[in-house]
This record gives sequence, structure tokens and C-alpha cells, in this order.
Amino acid sequence: MEILRSKQELLDKECAIRTINSEIETISKLKDTIDDTLTQALDLMQNSKGRIIITGMGKSGHIGKKIAASLASTGTPSFFVHPAEASHGDLGMITEEDVVIAISNSGESKELVDILNYCKRFGIKLISITKNPDSSLAKAGDIVLKLPNNGEACPLGLAPTNSTTATLVLGDILTAGLIERKGFTKADFNARHPGGKLGSILQRVSDLMHTNEEMPILEENANMQSVLLEMTSKRLGCVGFVNKSGELTGMLTDGDLRRCLTPKILEEKAIDIMTKNPKTIAKNTMASEAIKIMHDKKITNMFVVENNKPIGVIHIHDLLNNGVA
Repeated sequence: MEILRSKQELLDKECAIRTINSEIETISKLKDTIDDTLTQALDLMQNSKGRIIITGMGKSGHIGKKIAASLASTGTPSFFVHPAEASHGDLGMITEEDVVIAISNSGESKELVDILNYCKRFGIKLISITKNPDSSLAKAGDIVLKLPNNGEACPLGLAPTNSTTATLVLGDILTAGLIERKGFTKADFNARHPGGKLGSILQRVSDLMHTNEEMPILEENANMQSVLLEMTSKRLGCVGFVNKSGELTGMLTDGDLRRCLTPKILEEKAIDIMTKNPKTIAKNTMASEAIKIMHDKKITNMFVVENNKPIGVIHIHDLLNNGVA
């Protein structure tokens, strides 16, 4: 049994490598198909006053859904319309201001006929994605983006593998192209991904900082009794200190207090024992950058300042509890 299993493992590995190599070869051939039609397609998509409508049947449809999701999440309004549902009323979801991207490896998917006719009837711009430039889909398209004709990685040469990978990559090319053209930023991305790990990574310090009454702030000449009360009541393990102009001049943490604890500490003033010119951070700093700074500096709190005046304070627990790591 052990010998048979070893042989099967070898066969599985050989199959995996053949599949990978076949798909790599297909992607390499996709590079050779890139020409001015890509720029034409991007121009059409960028200048559209409507949405980008993706459609396709079977595996092409599954890839189309991913392309639509990628476009929508990166600033290009887009959604997927199933060809079969389109023939039963969903054509009404497509307007004359939209751009339709129809996907079919062969270019002869019968289910696309109604959408193609609808586009022609109402003058809706159509981008065709297919490997066959002589197909019905290619002839109907205003712009044709050609897929490489490299067969399939499937041992039978039938199941969509190379073709779907190439289509997926072509969709990523369109998405990346529009991101660059539109100057889409991380902040824009964050606005569309408020949930999950991406949302937590892309949060900014301003999203998590403690402000106003939650912020432990005292005047720099405050006595230590006031400092202890402020630190205890605000429960952030620190107190910041400002001068008469409201500028941050120093900071004390609970760790600082333990290190300088003496019988006469209550006779001291904050300005005598505070850490002067503490590390601060701007409110627009990414949360992921903030946690790196805290890790590198071996600190757990930072005051958020504008024009050297404190507007908030961020604690490492605020970052960790919100999934930033």
C-alpha cells in the first residue's frame, strides 16, 4: 500500500506541474495579445456615464462575477447580469449609458444572443472577450479583447482551465488599469471595504483614537495628585501635558510612574518628571503603520496632534481589538 501511495503522490505532483505550466504558458501568450484594443476598452469603461455590466455563461459567468466585484470595489460601478435571467426581464437593468462586457471563450454561447441583440438595438457599447475573432460575439463587439487559444490544462482538454485563468487575468488587467487612470487611493479602497481584515488594516488613526472627554490631558504644571486621578479615571494608562498655548509638551505613562515612584512623588509637578517631546502621530496615519511604530518604539500609547496640539490619543489595545496586526 505504501508503494502504491508513493506512486500516486508522484502522479499527482506530475499532474499539478503540468497544469501549472500549461496555465503559465497561457498567461505568457496573453501578453502577446495586448495591443491598442486594451486602451480602447479602458477609454470606453473610464468614460462611461453608466455602469459596467459583465455577462457570461457557465464558467465564464463565474469569472465575470469576480471581475464585476473587483471593478465595483475599486471605484468603477459594475455588476453581473446572468444571460438566462437577462432574457426574462433583467435586460431592463442595462441602460444606454452602460458598457457591456460579454465573455465567451468560444464566442458562440447561445445564451448571450438576447443581450447582444439588446445592445445593438439600443446602441449600448459592447466589449467582447473571446479567443475566436471570427465568432458571433467578436463580430457583435465594438471592441474585441482576444484570449489566447492555448487549449485547456484539463487532461481531457475540455474543462475550462487555461481559458478561465486567462479571462481572470484579463479582468485584473482592466481593473488595475482603471485604478491607475482614476487615481484610486487606499482611502477610497477603505471606504468600500469597511468590514473584514482589509477594513481593519486600512483604518486610520482618526477612526480609532480617543477624543474630547476621553482624552487624558492636563496642564504641564499640574500636581501629581491630579495626574494620578486623571490617569485612573481615563483608564488609558497615560496622561498628556500641554503648555499655556495648548501645545503638547510631555507625557507620563503608568510605567513611568512606577519607575519614578518615591515617598515624595505627590510633592512633584508633572513638568518635573514627564517625558518631554513624546512620540506623536498624525490622525491620517494608517492604523497598520501606527502599530508598527508602537512595536518599534516599544510604547503602548501615542497622542494624536495637529499643529502640535493634542486632538486624540491612541492605545495599542485599540488597534489590536480592531484586528490591526
